[in-house]
Amino acid sequence: MDWLGDVLAILVVATILASLVAVRRLSRPSHRWGDVLRSRLLFGVPWGTLVSIGFVLVIYLFVQDGITNFNRPVVKPFRAYSFFYPLGMLTAPFAHASASHLTGNLIGTLVIAPIAEYAWGHYPNERGSESFARWWTNPILRAFVIFPLAVIGIGVLTSLFALGPVIGFSGVVFAFAGFAIVRYPVVTVIAAIGVQGTVSRIYSALELPIGVYVAQPRPPSPPSWATIAIQGHALGFFLGFLLAIFVFRHRNYRPNPLYLWLAVLVYGFSKSLWAVYWFGGANEYILFQGPGVIAVTALALVATVAVVGSQRSIVPAWIEHRLSRPTVETFGRPLSRTLETMQSRATALDAARIRALVQRPKAKLPTAITETSHQWSAFVVVLVVVALITGPAIPVNLFVVGDGMTDNEASVTVEGYTIEYAEGVQNPMASVVDLEAFDPEAVQSSGVIVSNPDRQLWTEAVSAQRLAFSGSQTIIVGGPGWRETVRAERQGWTPVGNDTVYQVWLDTGSERTHAFASDPSTANAQIAGQNMTIVADDGEFILEVHGNDTETATVSIPEHNESVTANGLEFVRVDDELYVHVDDTIVQIASKESYN
Repeated sequence: MDWLGDVLAILVVATILASLVAVRRLSRPSHRWGDVLRSRLLFGVPWGTLVSIGFVLVIYLFVQDGITNFNRPVVKPFRAYSFFYPLGMLTAPFAHASASHLTGNLIGTLVIAPIAEYAWGHYPNERGSESFARWWTNPILRAFVIFPLAVIGIGVLTSLFALGPVIGFSGVVFAFAGFAIVRYPVVTVIAAIGVQGTVSRIYSALELPIGVYVAQPRPPSPPSWATIAIQGHALGFFLGFLLAIFVFRHRNYRPNPLYLWLAVLVYGFSKSLWAVYWFGGANEYILFQGPGVIAVTALALVATVAVVGSQRSIVPAWIEHRLSRPTVETFGRPLSRTLETMQSRATALDAARIRALVQRPKAKLPTAITETSHQWSAFVVVLVVVALITGPAIPVNLFVVGDGMTDNEASVTVEGYTIEYAEGVQNPMASVVDLEAFDPEAVQSSGVIVSNPDRQLWTEAVSAQRLAFSGSQTIIVGGPGWRETVRAERQGWTPVGNDTVYQVWLDTGSERTHAFASDPSTANAQIAGQNMTIVADDGEFILEVHGNDTETATVSIPEHNESVTANGLEFVRVDDELYVHVDDTIVQIASKESYN
């Protein structure tokens, strides 16, 4: 069937190209598409976008070692954990967690970035010899140096002031949209909502023309909106938006207010910027949907006014007049007679000007308020919003991993990384931000913990719930150009009517370490006056049989299709189920934990 997939992929490309050619002939635009592109871009190509995409690909393939396993790159050392870990801070905005993460952001870049680059332009105003007069107007430098450097600069800013150990180019993609939406609001929204999804679907069809999907259970996972770095996305959008305000105000460009407001509003909703959430207890998330919708709607208006607002004072004229007083309360006093004397010595025009200056009302409000325009006020509000977005990230990014945080003897060490399994341990980030004041369970972690003090890294790599669902998980650690894997494996037995007893092992390939054993659990059944308890003991599962009138007997759970006897009871294992046999009665008392 591989040949059929190849044929379908070719047909997908051919259909799209044929559609473009047909539409081009039907539309008959007044200007050739190539001429329109070349008017703003060097040779009509968004070189800065292509250079940026190439840079991100180099990071993924060679720094993250994606060239070894494209779907499983090295991720952990390239997250933005702390200001004290420069490698993570500098690489996080250009690294990615998976192949799908990479392709999603690169498709967004391919669709949105050319609009931003076209709006900025390789030619500052128009093509001509003046473009080469200064280095910052040189189209070659603007295409291949200045634009990519701006992309890197914005990426680093989104990393430095993002909340939590973020990774990915999406903050920069949002910055592209924030910049482009000021100059081309309608085109940007159509591209971000419609074209990006279309290109993603085409790419998916080329990658997998025919797919077979089977309904199957999935491991516990947070809501989709809780897996998105909303704060980082909002920061990127406003950074691009502020940059656009400076650029296009200098060019005296004023977009249509209705188009701009509608574009910002629709973009904010479609990209889930309304999804303001917080952490509840374990595996619990609180979504503030109402406040989020209000915030996006209000900020769309404020952003629009910051770009196209009037230059009138924020103080209404009638309020300013009511709060004003004349410099001279009445005429007919000595000052008035002095003016009359001056009028006889000077021209009528000079005397009128003096009289007007004396009579001009003096405002009681400070000049800083009366001379502040609507546009400037909205711009200040946008700056305050950016400060509120970035502020919480500063204490979080001051996080430092202490050497005493990883003292578990049942851990494994790989090139400076410590991998262990623990339950109910405090997340050390709580020492930076006091989350425990909201809910003590919100600062606890359970599962496979990976830490590295040199990299200021402490993370729950695999949750306990996920490991319980799958039974085994592979953890990848490494650095620029290298990787090592550690496999976490769980096994357990579940007594009838009670909690599972389980153990966890960590396997580096050369060493297998017993990392964790849960508490004992007793079956909710009594046979011949005796109780049966399963105990996890140093890699084995022990069956304790005890009653009021008998001593505790201890035996190992038998192997497949074998049996053991304890205190007069025979325990028979049939495949992954354990039965007790007494007289003519057979009762199931436990089953081996199964995984998906």
